[in-house]
Amino acid sequence: MKLKLSKLLMTLLALAGFSSSILLNPRNAWSQTDATSQNAATDSTQPARLGIVTERPTDGPFVEIPGGFMVPYEVTIPGTTAKFTMIPIPGGKFLLGSPESEENRKDDEGPQIEVTAEPFWMSKFEVTWSEYKTFMKLDEVFKEFNFQGIREVTEERKVDAITAPSSLYDPTFTFEAGDGDDQPAASMTQFAAKQYTKYLSLLTDDFYRLPTEAEWEYACRAGTTTAYYFGDDSEELSKHGWFTDNSNDKRRRQGRKSANAFGLYDMHGNVAEWVLDAYSEQGFEHWSERQDVKADEFVKSEKLYPRVVRGGSFELEAEECRSAARLASDDKAWKESDPNYPKSPWWYTESPAIGIGIRLVRPLKIPATRAERETFWSADIEAITADVESRFMGGKGALGIIDAKLTEAVEKIKSGK
Repeated sequence: MKLKLSKLLMTLLALAGFSSSILLNPRNAWSQTDATSQNAATDSTQPARLGIVTERPTDGPFVEIPGGFMVPYEVTIPGTTAKFTMIPIPGGKFLLGSPESEENRKDDEGPQIEVTAEPFWMSKFEVTWSEYKTFMKLDEVFKEFNFQGIREVTEERKVDAITAPSSLYDPTFTFEAGDGDDQPAASMTQFAAKQYTKYLSLLTDDFYRLPTEAEWEYACRAGTTTAYYFGDDSEELSKHGWFTDNSNDKRRRQGRKSANAFGLYDMHGNVAEWVLDAYSEQGFEHWSERQDVKADEFVKSEKLYPRVVRGGSFELEAEECRSAARLASDDKAWKESDPNYPKSPWWYTESPAIGIGIRLVRPLKIPATRAERETFWSADIEAITADVESRFMGGKGALGIIDAKLTEAVEKIKSGK
């Protein structure tokens, strides 16, 4: 039986364009090898990095790279008990988008484009409330710092600052579909999601960001070419994801459905997930003349919306949870009940946005400069920056520095020292 499953998966990988050097080992571990990585596997000159080991693992998923092996790892957010797990994703080639023959396909899912992905890590689960609330609490923390005149955000330190989301004026909108520690966080804007990844990055001294649209679909498909990673039959979706037919209009606890072949959970449904790309009704037409598209490329936004959301959610139909299905953001409609002016740059109040959350990516190749990393974290248009600054003037939201001393500073204000 194991042999048959291995052969089936290898066939699916070949159809998706993966290199034949990507193997499924007898202990269900991914490995990706080439002549260079085989020769460099024992290279001791590579600096130690989280999620990379020098000895070949004997069990579990791994990706072989020059100088070592990418493996899963767990992080506890400093100063909290909240944890998240990252899974290594092997590099390879795949077809982005859906074929014209796919049932329920929409025009914005094509044309299909061959894309090459480098190895990266992706979070095993969607970001949960236990994780995201550590970010939300910074609103009051930063305001206390400002009141006490400590950890001032000077012009020199501004690069290390993030904008904490404003406190919820009415938690009903955000929490009515679930706010349990192991339920996915949702209702945040793409800007808030990007600031969350900056917060994690600076606090852990690593680099986290949102996935690109191509990275997201590549990871979701996990070597498959069908409508869902488990096949084409939407009747099987209830085994793999939470959607309108089985969710009871609630965001559900993480990891209660089957994972895909890469070990990622809730890629179909529960909450949809932000990616970095701007949305276009023309789909991937902008890449149609290219033969060298990389998965870490994304379409930069030049206006507030629409932007791309992937994966479907607990309140969407089965066809909207397909691997290639795309959702276009609409800030005007999604903030209709927000009484603030300007509308919140951090929160949405309407469906389907109450079903939109975050999944993390950590690329193997980290951008070389701080300026390059900032492009993944910061506001990308002036309108967002203006709204944030306007809200600050009204006492909503807060700006503060994230560094290794944050936890110590928080403990001091808690103890009154």
